Amino acid sequence: MPDRAEGRLELRSLLAAVEDAPPVAVVDVFAAELGKRLAAQEVTFLIADSTGNAVVRLSHDGGGEGRRSQGEDAAETVPLAGTSYEQVMRTQRLQVLPAGEFARVLAPVTDRGDVIGVLEMLLPADPDPDTVDYIAAAAHALGYVVIVNRRFTDLFEWGQRSALFSLAAEIQRRLLPASLTCEAGQFTIAGAVEPAGKIGGDTFDYSLDRDTLHVSLTDAMGHQVDAALLATLLVASLRNSRRAGATLAEQAARANAAILQHGRADQFVTGQLLRIDLATGTGAMVNAGHPGPLRVRDDRVEDIELAADPPFGIVPGISYRVQPVVLLPGDRFVIVTDGVLERNAATADVFSLLAATGDLHPREVVQEITRAVLRAVGGTLRDDATVLCLDWYGGGERDRQADAGANHHRTSPPRSAS
Repeated sequence: MPDRAEGRLELRSLLAAVEDAPPVAVVDVFAAELGKRLAAQEVTFLIADSTGNAVVRLSHDGGGEGRRSQGEDAAETVPLAGTSYEQVMRTQRLQVLPAGEFARVLAPVTDRGDVIGVLEMLLPADPDPDTVDYIAAAAHALGYVVIVNRRFTDLFEWGQRSALFSLAAEIQRRLLPASLTCEAGQFTIAGAVEPAGKIGGDTFDYSLDRDTLHVSLTDAMGHQVDAALLATLLVASLRNSRRAGATLAEQAARANAAILQHGRADQFVTGQLLRIDLATGTGAMVNAGHPGPLRVRDDRVEDIELAADPPFGIVPGISYRVQPVVLLPGDRFVIVTDGVLERNAATADVFSLLAATGDLHPREVVQEITRAVLRAVGGTLRDDATVLCLDWYGGGERDRQADAGANHHRTSPPRSAS
């Protein structure tokens, strides 16, 4: 194995080979080139399934038993529960496992805490520390390869879908941020949407400026395509005004006007808008007829009392109140839609779940809550269940402490589950 300096040159030539390949072949080329450099018996990429409950092994050798196929491409879904893949994705740390005469290496493919998948390799012997570092860096590079090339092909999106999407779900998916998780120096944010059989129009969004974090979570009334189109109108209005530099009050007012002007008279959208000044650590919110946020502080789960203004699309010309929100280092801030709180999901008990998941990454928290809601309703949701979780670390602007795309060092004291 080359030393670290040579390893960086190896990665550069590896990426150059990938750059010459068509977008649909980049993973195959990456795997083949990496395999030659490490004398690997096998190199495969498993992409995270859209449900969060599985990984999907992508290959270029056609279909077969237990695999989906599309042309020459095949996708094998592997449930995560209780597997080494699950451990690697949860911890975001590389694992070396015995595999008969070989060593099986699993490396997280990640970027800023967003789990893209797992790189799996079968090596002739246990890798030395330099080789482990090289594989971790290669897995991180693979994350960028996938992120860049998925813009040009549906292959990765197809691979992630173990079930067909309805038209409404397709629209809804396009409204979500490109990454459902983001680790930054002062915070980590993650969200999850569990769609109902008849889509209820839930969305969430976030954007990070140099000195501001913008967050929204909204719920458009109605079902199927009508709700998805209404959500599209609302999210587009918020993004348009946000990108034009509008204040929080102006964003709310313009979203309200857009629904009134372009929606039907019986349509409306509830939502929460949050803006955090990263320089001062102060937060402000607009509550448009939505269930209030929750906060976990010192292992205690509590409601944040916010006055509720009417939903967007109800009252013309209303001035939405911008209300202060106090954030302290170590706070966990959670917003949900009413699909999480509906009566037949009551046994999910969000308060208890938040208390019991204090040590988990926000990415895992939102998945735990949506899974609990699904269990509580026997797998049949009446409305979308959406969760957004923000961990606030506070302090001034600073860089993440990252290793191969994963932030392994908490910037606030670890919580203990109560």
